[in-house]
Order: sequence, then structure tokens, then C-alpha cells
Amino acid sequence: MSDSDLSQEAVERLEYMDERQGGGFDRRAFLRRTALTGAAAGSVSTILAACGSSSSSSASSGGGSESVFGKHKSYKFVFVNHVTTNPFFTPTQYGAADACKLLGCSYQWTGSENSNVSQMVNALNTAVTSGADGIAVALIDPHAFNAPVEAAIKAGIPVLAYNADAVGNARLAYIGQDLKLAGEKMGERIISAVGSAVDGLFIATPGSANLQPRIEGAEKAVKSSGKPITTHSVATGAAVAQEEPAIEAWYKSHASAKGMYAVDGGSTESLAKIMQKLGLVNKGVKAGGFDLTEQTQKLLSEGNIEFTIDQQPYLQGFLPVLELFMYKVSGTLTGPAEVNTGLKFVDKETVGPYLKTKTRYEGTSSAVTVVS
Repeated sequence: MSDSDLSQEAVERLEYMDERQGGGFDRRAFLRRTALTGAAAGSVSTILAACGSSSSSSASSGGGSESVFGKHKSYKFVFVNHVTTNPFFTPTQYGAADACKLLGCSYQWTGSENSNVSQMVNALNTAVTSGADGIAVALIDPHAFNAPVEAAIKAGIPVLAYNADAVGNARLAYIGQDLKLAGEKMGERIISAVGSAVDGLFIATPGSANLQPRIEGAEKAVKSSGKPITTHSVATGAAVAQEEPAIEAWYKSHASAKGMYAVDGGSTESLAKIMQKLGLVNKGVKAGGFDLTEQTQKLLSEGNIEFTIDQQPYLQGFLPVLELFMYKVSGTLTGPAEVNTGLKFVDKETVGPYLKTKTRYEGTSSAVTVVS
């Protein structure tokens, strides 16, 4: 492309942006004093890059997405979470933030730090009364969220479930893993690894709808196998600091156990640490779990557990924003869609890319990068 063509492209971009935003700095006059009076091609390229930066920065007010979807308000969406400070949801928050930046909207992260359902319901009700444009909620209780979700929808506020779902809830769609199937697949791994022995199944909060289906799925698979495996469900607690001592105490009172498995990210990391601390791999103990915290990745690569299961937490933040946004800009004609974010076994041989690539997608970096 010639210098004049580059210059003209820059003019056209800036004129278009000026028409939409109005007022302020006269960029056309500036460009004609520079690009059109002999600026080098490299300088014009720099100006074009600046045009792109300006467009990106205006996305917070809807500018970036208006060229695709038309003029719209800067929607505000609310995520109601059950463990707001848990590191598992770091990539989920990055996903929500990235989608908002892309679409020119914003989000609020709220709920409970320790799976307190009453606090979550209060947060959901507050989102409704404050006029949120859309709500994403982890439905960790089978009944408590039914009335609040119905009230939100009646008020014209779309509600999606993410990470955890509840049968019969009026939410418009669920975005997350097929939790019971994931548990059943873990159960198949347990059967092949353990054979016949006492087996510990660790769960942060028994009964929680984001975890209980997994442990039930694992127990179902083990029972239906007909093998003499005795399973024990062990509560480790919602706080990460509680989980490691709970797992260590259980093992020391069940030293004949040949298998230990966890159904949540915090318990999985803690289990891997106990496996390392007590040298349990050398004692023939098998172990595995869910999710990919940075420590779990490292401990897995060292062989302390045999596998973990990825459910793509980044997408559980990105896709709710995308679907809520589409619901609003389409006038309710499109948007909500059931999305299974997956069931991917990661083992010592396949964990390498997670370790060497630090990204927002796994919550191991805050940097915006394209992985090549």
C-alpha cells in the first residue's frame, strides 16, 4: 500500500470515529498536516495503530462494538459467585473482563467467599433492584435461587447459570461442565487404577450443586463396576486453608487407602501437596482430581497425582457476558444457549503446554497475549 493510500485510510478511520464521538481534538486537521504533507509510511502506520488504540479505549462506552452491532448502552452485568476469592475463578474473571472490553460493557463480581447461599441470594436480589442489565449466577443450591431468578426475569433482566446448575430453575441457559458425566468419567479412572481398596473422595462442600453431581457420578461408576472398592466421601471445607489438613488427617486414619481423589480445584491442589509431603506415590497410592491451579499443574508434572480434569473456567466468564450482551442487543431474539465447557483429562504427559504458557485463560498471568 502506498503512502497516500495509508494516509487516506487513516483519514477515513478518524473521520468515522469523529462522526460517532463528536467534538474534541480535530484529528482530520492534524492528519492532513502530517500524513498528507509527506509523513513517511512508518509514521502513518504509527498513526493507524493509534487509531486502533483509540477505538479499543472507547469500547468501555460501547464504541468498539457499535461498528458491528449498532449503537447501544454500556451494559452492566453481575456475576454472583459462591467462592469469590477462590483462585479457580481467576480465569473466569479474566474471561468476563475480556468479553466486556470487547463488547463495550462492564461487570461486577459479587456473592460469597464461603458458599453462603443467603449471601448469594442477597447479592442476586441487589443486582435486580439496582437495575443490572443481566445476571450470571452459580446455582449451587437446588431451590434457594428459584424465586430470585424468577423475579429477575419478570423484571426483564436475563439470568444465566454458570459453573453450577439447578434442575427446574427458570434461568435461560447453563454454561459449564456436565458435572455428573465428569464424575462418572473420573469413576472409570478410579476403577482402572485402584481395583479393590479403600478409596477417599474429597469434596469441599457436600451438597453443593457445583460439586455434589461429580462425587455422585464417581460413586455411581464405582458401584456399577461390581469391584470391591469402598468409597468414603470426605468434606474438606470451602476455605482452601482447611483442605490440606483435612485430607492429611483422613489419610493418617486410613493408611490402607490405595486411592484418593478430589472433585474440586482446592481439594485437588491440597491432595497433590499431601501426596508429595507424605511420599504416597512410592507407597502405591493413586490420586487425581479436577481443575488446573498453578500449583496443581506443577505437582501433576512431578507425578504426585495421575490426572486432573479441565473445565475451561475462562469460558465460564467470557460466554455469559457474550450471551447476555447478544440477548440485549437483539431485543431478546438471540443469545441464551446451553454450553458444555468440556471435560478434558490432563496428565503428566499433556500438562506441558499449561506449564510453559502463562496466560489469562488459565489464570496464571494477567498479560494479554496470543499463544503461538
